[in-house]
Amino acid sequence: MMRMLLVSRIDDQKSLSYTQTLGKDLEEQGHTIRFDAETARALGESGISLSHPDVDLVVIVGGDGTILRTVQQMKRQVPLIGINWGEVGFLADVEPPEAPGFLSQMKEGFSTEKRMRVAFSKNGMHLGDALNEALIVTSRPAKMLRFSVIVDGVLAEQFRADGLLVSSPTGSTAYAMSAGGPIIDPRIQGILLVPLAPYMLSSRPHLISSERRIGIRLESAKPARLVIDGQQTVDLSTDDLIEVTKSAEPALFVDAGRNFFAKVDDKLRRL
Repeated sequence: MMRMLLVSRIDDQKSLSYTQTLGKDLEEQGHTIRFDAETARALGESGISLSHPDVDLVVIVGGDGTILRTVQQMKRQVPLIGINWGEVGFLADVEPPEAPGFLSQMKEGFSTEKRMRVAFSKNGMHLGDALNEALIVTSRPAKMLRFSVIVDGVLAEQFRADGLLVSSPTGSTAYAMSAGGPIIDPRIQGILLVPLAPYMLSSRPHLISSERRIGIRLESAKPARLVIDGQQTVDLSTDDLIEVTKSAEPALFVDAGRNFFAKVDDKLRRL
C-alpha cells in the first residue's frame, strides 16, 4: 500500500468534493491518505505542508495552474499525477472518471518521467525554478523592452519586444505555443526563448541546449518584472543579468502510459 497526498483546487466545490470522496475510497483500499494544508482547510480536515511531503505520491485534482503551484511549493520533488479538473490540462494525464481505477492499481516501483525545470538567477542570486516558463514583461503597459541574449559568453542577439518568454520543453504547449513557439518533445533537454510581439520580424524563437550558459540582460530603463510559472514575481531593473540554467531537480510525473504527441493532439482538438 502507498502513502498519498491529495491536493485540490480550492476555488471549486465540486473539485473539493471529488477529492474528499477519492481520498475515502483510496483509504478503504488500504492506502494512507493525507491532504495538503490548503485543501484540508477547505474540507475541514487536518493537513500537512507541501514543502517536504513524506509520501510516495502526490495526486493533484485541478488544472495546470494547480499543478504548477504544487510543484513550486514542493522543496523536494515527489512523484505526482494530475487529474484534469480544468479547461484543457496539458499537465494532467488522467480524467476524473478513470482516476479511481488507475490509482487503486498503483504499486510501489511505478515508473516516472522526469520533466526538466528551468532555474533563474539574478546577478548570481537564485530566484526560483519554472516547470513551464518565466515571463519578462514591462511593469508599464504598452511599453517595449530591449533585451540582450548572451550564450556561452557571446552576445547572440539583441532585440526589442513587448516581453520575452523563457520556457522549458514542458512549457512549450503553454504560453509559448500561444506566442508562436514550437511544440517540443519534453524529453529534449533545452531552453526555449520566445520574443513577445518583437519590433523586428527577424527576431524568432530560439531553442538552446540546456548545457550552454544562457544570460538575458535587460537593457531598457523601463521597470520590468520576471514572473515564474505565474506564481512568483520578481522586480527587475536596468542592466540586471538573468542567468538561465537547467534546474538540478526535475519534476517527476507518473508515467500514465499516454503518448505525449497523442495527448497533445487530443488536447488541441478541445481548444
